[in-house]
Parts: sequence; C-alpha cells; structure tokens
Amino acid sequence: MTKTEELLDEYEPERPGRTLEGFPARLVAVLGAGLSIFAIFWVFQPLAPQVYRPAFLAVALLLTFVAFGRAKRPTAADYVVAGLALLAIGYAVFTPDLVRRAARPETLDIVFGVAAILVVLEATRRTTGWALPAICLAFLVYAFFGGLIPDWLAIGHKGYGIDRIVGQSYMGLEGIFGIPLDVAATYIVLFAIYGAVLEFSGAARFFVEISFAAFGRSKTGPGRTSALAGFLLGTVSGSGVATTVTLGSVAWPLLRKAGYPKDQGGGVMAASGIGAILSPPTLGAAAFIIAELLEVSYLQVLVYALIPSVLYYVGILMAIEADARRHDVHGLDIDTPGVGKLLARWGYHFSSLFLIVILLAVGFSAFRAVIIATVVAFLLSFLDRRDRMGPKDVWESLVAGARSVLPIAATTAAAGIIVAVVTLTGLGLKLAGLIVDVAGGSLALTAILSAVAVLILGLAVPVTASFIIAAAVVAPALIALGVEDFAAYMFIFYYAVLSEVSPPTALSAFAAAAITGGNGFKTMMLTCRYTLPAFLVPFAFILAPRGEGLLMQGGLETIAFAFVVSVIAVIALGLALEGWLKGRIAWPARAVIGAAALLLLWLEPTVALIGLAVLAAGLALHFVTRRPPDDPSSGERFARGEPVAQAAPSSPSSSS
Repeated sequence: MTKTEELLDEYEPERPGRTLEGFPARLVAVLGAGLSIFAIFWVFQPLAPQVYRPAFLAVALLLTFVAFGRAKRPTAADYVVAGLALLAIGYAVFTPDLVRRAARPETLDIVFGVAAILVVLEATRRTTGWALPAICLAFLVYAFFGGLIPDWLAIGHKGYGIDRIVGQSYMGLEGIFGIPLDVAATYIVLFAIYGAVLEFSGAARFFVEISFAAFGRSKTGPGRTSALAGFLLGTVSGSGVATTVTLGSVAWPLLRKAGYPKDQGGGVMAASGIGAILSPPTLGAAAFIIAELLEVSYLQVLVYALIPSVLYYVGILMAIEADARRHDVHGLDIDTPGVGKLLARWGYHFSSLFLIVILLAVGFSAFRAVIIATVVAFLLSFLDRRDRMGPKDVWESLVAGARSVLPIAATTAAAGIIVAVVTLTGLGLKLAGLIVDVAGGSLALTAILSAVAVLILGLAVPVTASFIIAAAVVAPALIALGVEDFAAYMFIFYYAVLSEVSPPTALSAFAAAAITGGNGFKTMMLTCRYTLPAFLVPFAFILAPRGEGLLMQGGLETIAFAFVVSVIAVIALGLALEGWLKGRIAWPARAVIGAAALLLLWLEPTVALIGLAVLAAGLALHFVTRRPPDDPSSGERFARGEPVAQAAPSSPSSSS
C-alpha cells in the first residue's frame, strides 16, 4: 500500500477498501465493470425505479462485502453476508407488487426487509465507520418506541411496529430505495466513471502541470499553484480528503522548498482540497441530491454555486498572499513548459469539462452530458502516446468508477432509512418547530442553530449523509421562516462540506498535517481561518435583503450588486483575518476592517455605503499606525512565528 493509500485509509470518511488479489480481485473487477455498464445502459434504456435502484444496490452491496473488511482477504463470513445482501435486496427486484403491499406487508416481506436493513447498516459500517449506522439505529428505535416519549418533549408519536417500519423503509421509494440512492446509482456513478477516465487519459497530470506553470515562479506562486491544482484535481476525485492527499503528494515538496512552514502549508492544501467539492463543474455528491429534491436541472445547481465558489477562492487567495509575505516565501524556478506550450499541446484536456456545461446549457440531461464527455475524454487520450487508453485502461476505468461509488451507495441507502423514519413519524416538522421555537422565531438565530447542527452532524458522518439528514430535519425550519427552498438546501450543502475542515475533527486538515509532518491542531485552526469567509457567505444568502443575488437569482441588477459588494466584503474579511497589507495590520485596524466586512455582507445599498466608509477608515488607520519596516523587534517576532512588519525581499526571479 502506498503512502497516499495509507493516508486515505486513515482519513477518508468513505474508505478505499481492501487491496485484493486472485479470485476476489477478479470477482470485484467483473462485477464492478458490469455495474458501471449497467448504469450506462440505464441512461439509454431506463428501467422502472423500483427495479433499477434495488438491482444497482444489490450488486453494490455484494461488492462492498467483498471489497471492504478488516481482514486482508474476504472470509467465508464475508461471502455469506454478500449472498444475504444479494438475496434480501434482490427480493425487492423480483417482487413487482411489493410497493402495493407496503401498508400491509406479508411475513416474507418483513423477513427480507429486516435483512435488507441489517445488511445496509453493516455495509455502511464497513465503508464509513460506526457513526452513521448508530444514528440510523437511533432513528429506528425512535420509530418503534415513540409512544413512550413524554408529551412535553414534543417529538413523541404513537409508535410503529416492525411491519410499518419495514413497509416505509424497504417496500417503497421513500426509504432505502429513495432519492439519495437514486442519485448514487445515476449521477454519482456516471461522474465517477468520468473522473476515472480523466485520470487514465492524463488529464490529472496535466492539471497539476498547468497549475505549476501558471503560478510557480512568482512569490505567491507555490500557494496559488496549490489552490488551482486542488480545484482542478477535485473534478477527478470529487472528495475533499482525497483531493488534499493527492495534492499534498505533489504540492508539499514545492511549498516546503518555497519556505512555507508545515502548518501553513498543510492549511493551504486542506483549504484547496475542500474547495473542489464546493465548486462547479462537478461539485460534491450532495449537489446532485439538491437537483433531485428541488426538481431542477443540475445546471441550475451549478448556477447557484458559481458566485459562492468565486468568493471561496478569493478568500483562499487572500490568505495565500498574506502568508507569502508574512513567512518570507519565495518563488520557485520549476522545470516545466510554459503555460502557452502546455495549453497548445495538452489544453484539450479542458474540453470535456467545458463540454458538460455546454451540453447541460443546450438541454441535455446530466446523465447523457457526462457520458458524452466521458467518451470525448477517452478519444482525446489518443492525442498523446503516453496516455492512449487501450481496452485494459477502459476496463480499469469502469472498475474504478464502480469501486469509488460503493461507500456512497451504502451511505445513501442508510440515509434513506433515516428519511423513511422522518417521513413516517413527522419528525422533520416537529424538529423544525422546536428549532423555530428555541430561536424565538428569529431567522438569524435559526440559521445559526441550523449551521451548528449541520456541523455537528458532519463530525460523525460523511458529507453526503450529513446533507441528506439535515435536508430532512433542518431545512424545514429555515423554509418555515420564509427562506426559499433552494437557498435553504444550498446553506445546508455548504455547511455539510465545511464540516471536513471544522474543529474538532477536520479530516482534510489532519490528512494534510500527516503529509507535512505539522501539528494537526494548528493545521486545523489555520485551515478554519483560511476558509472562514465560506462559513459567513451562506448566512448572507439567507439573511441579507439581496442575498439571493449570491445564488444568481433576483435579476441582473441584484446579482451584479451582490457579486461586487460580496467580493469586497471577502477581501476585507481576509485582511481582518490575516492581518497583513504591506506590513502587519494592528488589532484596532483589523477590528474596524472586520466590522466593515460584516456590514458589506448585509448586501443592502445604504449599509454597503456605510461599510465602504468604515473599510476606508480601517485602511487609513492601518497605514497611519503601521510599524516602519526597520522595526528592530520584527526579527524577534518572526522567530516566534508572529507577523512582522515587512516580508524579506523576494528572489530576483520572483514578482510581488
């Protein structure tokens, strides 16, 4: 196992699984490729949801029990459980009238339903750990014993027997086989195949090379390179931790050589890695679920995410600019062809990414768009002798696509159990009412409570699962207070993703620290600081008077105003957080600039003008009070790791 695989196994919430050999490897390869082909076949010959979804899950669970487990090789027990999963889920495929019996299940229905729930929970435990199965069990216990809950808790209900729980969770399309699994079996597996083809076709290598060529030689080049490479690699991996680890293996040696301290280098890599699943054109798996829940096209979700993505990277670049000067970082003379030469020779790798957006814009479904883009990426591989994809590469891409979706299939099926319980018991509306009551009807306090709830949930379960649960439990509270449904879901989406860089777990940050050898806690706190603008911007689009403009809604004037003012706000916030602008910014000036950023994020014209005036005052205060460059104490402060008045001069080849 390589160092990268070891780090992924330790920090990736959706684990990579066993390294297989012999018969188990051949079995997983054949069934994995078959599962990918089945998903592609479905695009052109759709099957009924009550057939396709359980059929997909049955094979996915069988593969999961062979590919995941503590033992290095699958045991006899693994094959027995895999067979049970195939039987329990397959029963739903070959029982056409199962849905009609959901209200009055037969004995055999209940037996297979209970077995299906158990194998889904076990598959989820193997792929993501104990947290999500434990939450699912808690919901099932709540559904069964709800009649014992005191009335004063306001979440009690009459209690439901095993038959009703099985009917809701297994025998319809609202539980295990609901929308979350549908997204895994359609969007996610197809995009996973596309990502695998991009990697085999040489696109991933090109994305790293073009990033180095674009920024590597400037003073801030190494940090900018990490940000751009993280964004581009995220289109391949679709995972914050995976992008961070992959990026770290190539970017950290350069960051270290450029003079980045271990903790700051890890923070830059973690923040860059997580940004990839916040940004078009692929986003994270939860974005596909948003499209299904809102019944809008995936292109519309990309539109929602566009401005917040720009703001996220503006914030990251502000941190990079400050660190490059604070820590005497210098540029590197990287041995790579120039940007023009790289684009002329290998720029075609971008074409399939653009093609997805173009096809969505002209009316293609996301399924067909990504398949066409996958075929184009495959054909483009023949333009470079090093990366021509032969039959073996195509086969391995199909297998890799299926293997990468296994944890998500198990996660979404388990999350479907929670959704079933919430629907059956009415818990979503009850909790929404409780949140609103605790907040006293205040939208701002409700938003804060919702954000905290999603972050806490994200500490225990993967991004996709935390979004699904929060969409069922938390979103109704926001919608009840007048927030548009698309804004509520996007708010939850961002906080679900940001849980990967949030204390106290911050998996992406700890993975980055493992690469750099830095302090995990310091790396986590720095990553949190770098990404803080992303924590505040979602509040703007549900609280601010013109916040819908941040999601590209509300007319051209509203969108333009929201974009320009929010960019200035994020820049101001970056100055306040990083405390550097041609020298150290003293705390009084930072406080004034930070206050200006918050005023600007209110996105109301009069308040924005006040915010601009406050920002100007803060900048003036800084330039009047900043220490001169020859401050004799600056060397001592730098030795302690504190900001100094002016960074050391850059190397002759660097630019400021």
